[in-house]
Amino acid sequence: MGTTVKKHEIDMLHGSIWNKLPLFALPVAATAILEQLFHASDVAIVGNFTGDARTVAVAAVGANGPIIGLIVNLFIGIALGANVVIANAIGCRDDNAVKRAVHTAIVFAVCGGAAVALLGQLIASPLLSILNVPEDVFPYALLYLRIYLLGMPVILLYNFEAAIFRSIGDTKVPLAALAVSGVLNVLLNLFFVIVLHMTVNGVAIATVAANAVSAALLYVRLTRTDKCVHVERKALRIDGASLKRILSIGLPAGVQSAVFSFANIVIQSAINTLGTVAIAASSAAFNVEILAYDVLNSFSQACTTFVGQNYGAGQIKRCKKTMQLSFLEGAIATFVSVVVLLLSARSLLAIFNSDPEVIAIGYIRLATILPAYVFCLIYEILSGYLRGFGISLAPALLTMLGVCGIRIAWVKFVFPTSMTFQTVMWVYPISLGATAVLILCAVLIYRPSRRFAGLETEEADK
Repeated sequence: MGTTVKKHEIDMLHGSIWNKLPLFALPVAATAILEQLFHASDVAIVGNFTGDARTVAVAAVGANGPIIGLIVNLFIGIALGANVVIANAIGCRDDNAVKRAVHTAIVFAVCGGAAVALLGQLIASPLLSILNVPEDVFPYALLYLRIYLLGMPVILLYNFEAAIFRSIGDTKVPLAALAVSGVLNVLLNLFFVIVLHMTVNGVAIATVAANAVSAALLYVRLTRTDKCVHVERKALRIDGASLKRILSIGLPAGVQSAVFSFANIVIQSAINTLGTVAIAASSAAFNVEILAYDVLNSFSQACTTFVGQNYGAGQIKRCKKTMQLSFLEGAIATFVSVVVLLLSARSLLAIFNSDPEVIAIGYIRLATILPAYVFCLIYEILSGYLRGFGISLAPALLTMLGVCGIRIAWVKFVFPTSMTFQTVMWVYPISLGATAVLILCAVLIYRPSRRFAGLETEEADK
């Protein structure tokens, strides 16, 4: 297995860093944005082409967002574990370990997705009941959730396949596959809703079908590649040792991601008590604001990867430089995206729902949350920096405290005193700011660039 860096790969260990960070981050952001468009097209089409049922239909899709996010984010974290295990094996030039991890990841994705699909049919109704989904929205929300959960095997398979490709430095193939399926998703949404006069069931089926196509495209590519991650159908089985390592790395990351979704479920339950219009407005606004988050989060992922490789190579000064440049470039990219989204907020909200009341309430959410993304950038970059050094428990625990703890307490104690949409929204900047302070304190305490400074000296001596 050669170590030569090909044209489409990024050399993170040598040369300038500033121009390589966006080369890594932007394709990751583009992929995440396309994934969000799956959901956004659902909301936009049911919000404009389902007649009198449009507000209820949009609310039904939006009410499911936190539940779906909780499940998907948990498994995306586990997929990150697969990425790390495969990348480490590649670095060690252990082709057998790569093969075992790759095939284990694929089988686990399908089996895990099947388990979620089956369990989901049983608990879908109780979950929506816990969220206080209004009676007029409930049947639509239940139908959408059950269909979506049936697609979990292919949805998880795509995410694990994408992680496999990224482990060899290839971010373009997952992006291309998602672009194809994204166009298909929109076309199928239009066909099912406009031509067949379906509602949330049509957009749910379209989303599952599009994910199946993207998963199939990546699977075929893996079976045909001549790289070390080549997949053989006869070798598809779970290796216990590989799965144990994948879970040991991926579960903490998955739990941390799921914490956000759990906290948002609590918030969603509060929003649901405010009525159908508030639910629809929040759902539409979320599909706008998430675009800015995808941009800033991509620089966090870039920071983690660059720091991880340079830490392994004993180049500690480059680690600190990576963090600084990730902040600078991430801040510029986030500022631009936030300004653009705020200036075009009402027009973007109208894409999802043309109801003036929905647009007005949705703008309240955007005007409150988007400026607070400065705090989000701080803790995402710093968390990514710490994870690059292998320090993952502290960011996870502090995120649980700052995000989950504050949001649950806010909904339980503050919201009942003033049950308005704006009251719910204030918890976002407060919790994001608190989490940023906590993570900053963790970095100042650990000071990894000083703690591991001796490693650079030792490596240099060698």
